[in-house]
Amino acid sequence: MIELIRAHQLNLMLVLCGACFILVFLLLITRFLSKSRKLVLIGMELIAFFLLWFDRLAYVYAGDLSHKAYIMVRVSNFMVFFLTSGIVFTFNLYLKELIINREKNKPLPKRLMLIALLSLLGMILAVISAFTGLYYYFDESNTYHRGSGFLIAYIIPVVCPIMQYTVIRQYRKVFSKLIYISLNLYIFVPIACGILQIFTYGISIVNMSMVAVSVALYIFTYLDINNTVEHAHEIEIKNMLGEQERMHILFSQTAEAFVSAIEKRDDFEKGKAKKIAEYSKKLAIHAGKSDEECEKAYYAGLLHDVGLIGLPDSVINKETEYDDEDLKIYKNKPIIGGEILSCITEYPYLYRGAHYAYERWDGKGYPEGLKGDEIPEVARLIAVAAAYVNMTTNSRNKEARQKFEAREFFVKEAGEIFDPYYADLMVKLLDSEYGEGESEEEKLEKEIECREYRVNVSKGIPIDNSVIKVGFDCDMPLEAGYGFSAPSIVLFDSYDGRTHYNEKAIQSYKYNEYGEIWFDKYSITTGARKIEEKKIEDKDKKERKKGKPHFEIIAGRYEDHLRLTMIGKDYAKEVVVALPNNSASAFIGLTGENCRLTNISVELTGESIALGDIPRIVDTVNYIDHLEADLPNVQIDRPRSAYTEGVEVKNRLKIEFNTMSLPGACLVWHCPYIVVYSSDDGSIGGPNYREYTMIKVNGENDIHDEYATNKFIMKKKPEFPGWEEWKRINKEGVECQVTFEKKGSQFILKTENQGIYIENITNFKEMPEKVYVALSGDQVALTDIRVS
Repeated sequence: MIELIRAHQLNLMLVLCGACFILVFLLLITRFLSKSRKLVLIGMELIAFFLLWFDRLAYVYAGDLSHKAYIMVRVSNFMVFFLTSGIVFTFNLYLKELIINREKNKPLPKRLMLIALLSLLGMILAVISAFTGLYYYFDESNTYHRGSGFLIAYIIPVVCPIMQYTVIRQYRKVFSKLIYISLNLYIFVPIACGILQIFTYGISIVNMSMVAVSVALYIFTYLDINNTVEHAHEIEIKNMLGEQERMHILFSQTAEAFVSAIEKRDDFEKGKAKKIAEYSKKLAIHAGKSDEECEKAYYAGLLHDVGLIGLPDSVINKETEYDDEDLKIYKNKPIIGGEILSCITEYPYLYRGAHYAYERWDGKGYPEGLKGDEIPEVARLIAVAAAYVNMTTNSRNKEARQKFEAREFFVKEAGEIFDPYYADLMVKLLDSEYGEGESEEEKLEKEIECREYRVNVSKGIPIDNSVIKVGFDCDMPLEAGYGFSAPSIVLFDSYDGRTHYNEKAIQSYKYNEYGEIWFDKYSITTGARKIEEKKIEDKDKKERKKGKPHFEIIAGRYEDHLRLTMIGKDYAKEVVVALPNNSASAFIGLTGENCRLTNISVELTGESIALGDIPRIVDTVNYIDHLEADLPNVQIDRPRSAYTEGVEVKNRLKIEFNTMSLPGACLVWHCPYIVVYSSDDGSIGGPNYREYTMIKVNGENDIHDEYATNKFIMKKKPEFPGWEEWKRINKEGVECQVTFEKKGSQFILKTENQGIYIENITNFKEMPEKVYVALSGDQVALTDIRVS
């Protein structure tokens, strides 16, 4: 390595000189350093430049006997020794500048003053040596030789940096990591090279190293400043974001406080705005909107009804339905709200949400009668969210409707009142929320007190094919001297899983009570087709009598039959209940008279009810006892509980069939479904099953994007009779036709049912070897199924 440097040192010197000159130019034009620090760095780079330049000239003219060479050799060597101490002096100035910049009000270490004096002494000794030959001399051939005091020349370049290092160590905590590294390099690289220089001759390792570390000093300084600027920028961004967050919180709190103040005008409005805001945001999320757009949807939904503040109390507090005059006044609400929010010019979407939320997709809304896409999107979204919340919460002149009623409303009114896209999103949102965690009000009670008979009934415990075990303790009687005291159960069906007594609730929740059963030989049959019971032996009767009376019910279901094993204090029996049909749900409600039920629990036994486990006590209710065509008839009692056989679609296919909604069907989605899928054996749920789409003939869809993309089109034709008539015709029975066509990677499905036209184009992401279709549905009988 030494020999390589020796061979190319003149070129290396020239390159390093050029680097110093470039850095001097860059320092002259730079703006990120203080003036004093910039001047010191320029001085260091200039000294490094001239040090190496004169050192190079000393080599160039060495051994040259010309007059010019005679002068240049002596001047160059003098400048090398003089500038070596000079570079120590300027580094000392740089170190002082760094310390003053970071420790402004503290005195400088006295060592720095001593170093400055020693470096000046070194310059004086360099002058003396030029005349005495202390450090070097020249022979008759004009060649440089080390003098007797040569080693003295290295005392100051070695001792002073060591002293400077003690200062650097003292202040290491105030220097950044990059600056600290650059200072250490500046100290120790020349020292190491100086030691090496003692044992080598004819090579200027020290001088080249000093220039190299001078260049490095600039680079590290630049990197340090860059980090400082970047850190300052990060702090600035953080502060800006913090300020934005504070402004966001302030805006949010102000908006919520404003809404809360408005809602105080009507107790029934309390909390509605926030619910609407939350559902607006949920719809925006499901629509794939950005975080910013979702936030806009939230606040537009929160403030969309602020026009309520401008309505008279006579309208707000009216207990009965609005008459024409009331409606005329009420329709001013979006105009008033828009006027209020139009002042917030930074957020124009707030105005659009308030002013246009009562427009209708078909153009029959207010205040401007806009139609379709003319209505701002945020208002179309809020209209759906607000309709849902308003439907499912109580108001002064109407009771809350159930979620399933709201769902049906969106299905019916998509493309009429609501943007069909957001109405469909709401339907899917409601489907996804179904069964998600229960609220405290919906959870099964742990304790029930019944003084009078059925004054309290627990939330319904559902019965299906999985066997459950219900247990509870019973305190009885509650009142001494009161005659009868015993627990009992109510068997029923209801959309909300609760028992109901007033006529309006019974109709709304489709409540049907099957019977009441006690833990003795008594029972009452109401809506069930039949209830049979028989006494059984209670093997644990003796143990049961020792403590507080404990009661158990073991229940399961197969199709339209229930089996309950009921074990009480002194009696055990097995009960078989025949439900009205397979479609009916069944719940157990715990109740009693003059007793308290405690420690109520429900657990799965891990067993399932299969065919033959429950003895049939009545004949099966069958709506498909008709002649069959190409495929067997199928009765679907619950959503997708049964399917036709799968039919492969090779090119074109047509399926015709008769559909009839079952007697218990009452919702628009109680109709046939069409499933497009693939599997190894052609069956639903078979090996490698992939479902591409599921279409309901009422115009709903359940599209799966994992394996294919789907373009779904639904139109109501002029002959559409209206939804209530549509349901009535389906209950009577109607002929239906579905066509399928496979074109390359496309699969086209078309059908029409009483004016509901449906077309779905499926594009497979990976073309399956075989594509199948099958029919299913909900509470529907499919007969006379023909394939062509």
